[in-house]
Amino acid sequence: MQPIDLSELDTFIVRAKAETYVGGGGHSSSSRLGSQDLRFTVGKWTYHDSYFGGTDFIGEEVVYYDTLPLWAMNYYGRILRADLLTAAQAGQMIKTSLSRMYKEGRFLGGFEFKESNLRYVDASEGAVDNFRGRECIFSESETAYELLYHGGLIKD
Repeated sequence: MQPIDLSELDTFIVRAKAETYVGGGGHSSSSRLGSQDLRFTVGKWTYHDSYFGGTDFIGEEVVYYDTLPLWAMNYYGRILRADLLTAAQAGQMIKTSLSRMYKEGRFLGGFEFKESNLRYVDASEGAVDNFRGRECIFSESETAYELLYHGGLIKD
């Protein structure tokens, strides 16, 4: 396989994320017992997100080019303060915030959004080839939700 264009990869990831979880589309058959799976394909590119859980959840996203896995991201998120934030509120805040970030054509680099008493904050370091980050929702000044993620290129 020829070297991958990182800009093209980044653009595809943003589009796939916007079309699946945030956009409410791309559901596919479960690939593992008990998993929820989302899939998006354009040409030779395929994105597959497979996760477990709801309020507390863990998952992995993989991007394939011509059936070869070339990029992945792992994540684990959970409600820290159920007295301040429900899973439904967290999900809505995440979808609204990520939708706004994806419209900027990116999924890394940090982002902040405030709505009523909730504030969404994403902070990351690195680029599409090697990164890590943390996504939080604050209710007033209390951290009510947290997700940790990391990922990058897969090489043989």
